[in-house]
Amino acid sequence: MSEAAIKIVPETLSVSPLTPAIGAKIGGIDLRQPLDAATKSAIRNLLLEWKVLFFRDQDITTEQHLAFARNFGDLEIHPFAPHKKDYPEVLAITHDKDNKGREKTWHSDVTWRVDPSLGSVLHAIEIPPHGGDTLFADMYAAYENLSDQVKAKIEGKKALHDFAHFRVAMRKRGLSEEQIEEMNRKYPTVEHPIVRTHPETKRKALYVNAAFTQYIVGMERDQSTALLKHLYAQAAIPEYQCRFRWKKNSIAFWDNRASQHYAVSDYWPAVRRMERVTIIGDRPT
Repeated sequence: MSEAAIKIVPETLSVSPLTPAIGAKIGGIDLRQPLDAATKSAIRNLLLEWKVLFFRDQDITTEQHLAFARNFGDLEIHPFAPHKKDYPEVLAITHDKDNKGREKTWHSDVTWRVDPSLGSVLHAIEIPPHGGDTLFADMYAAYENLSDQVKAKIEGKKALHDFAHFRVAMRKRGLSEEQIEEMNRKYPTVEHPIVRTHPETKRKALYVNAAFTQYIVGMERDQSTALLKHLYAQAAIPEYQCRFRWKKNSIAFWDNRASQHYAVSDYWPAVRRMERVTIIGDRPT
């Protein structure tokens, strides 16, 4: 942990890193209670330091989940994913014998938005007896360890992002082409830098992902495909990763601007039930 981060951590909090690069378990905090100014500042700084924070044994209500996330910004409503009844900001993510897990792709949340998310707060409601872990990757390290040749190729380049797989799901659910076209108008494809500068840390992070990035703008499609394949593969390097084993009432809070994640779908037909709240970010630069 950096000297700056150590200085701002209240004595009541404990910080246990999972790896040298990414991920830390935070103890000494009860997320059922409102955060005071010092704790709120500490959590934000620890998030910037570790990219993803984990909290155990947090038996919070939906209102407390929302209140915690709102400490860090306004909350989005996901236009495609199912939400919890009466709580449009809360994604209800349930997989069971009739609905296999499908988030098994390295990604950063909602990069198809003009203003993708700052971060996400995921609460484990019901977990399988084995499996169902989530992996997180440090995208600062993914960029910093690219060869100089690859860095030169992507310098100043942008990539197009789209909600393509949600469009496929809408057709499977029987939505009309008119309804889908309305969503296309609301959420048009958007171009983001391949390498974004984090608005708070000012560090550079690799910002393409296999779930939502379509191609590199201004590059021949076969060259774009080959280069993106190489860039996507960086998230799968173990030295850039941490892995979290969920327990009931565990919470993960990750920075979508500096990390990617992969939900391991190895638990079918067991049940994995999670609730996610997503904090609105700003346009990548």
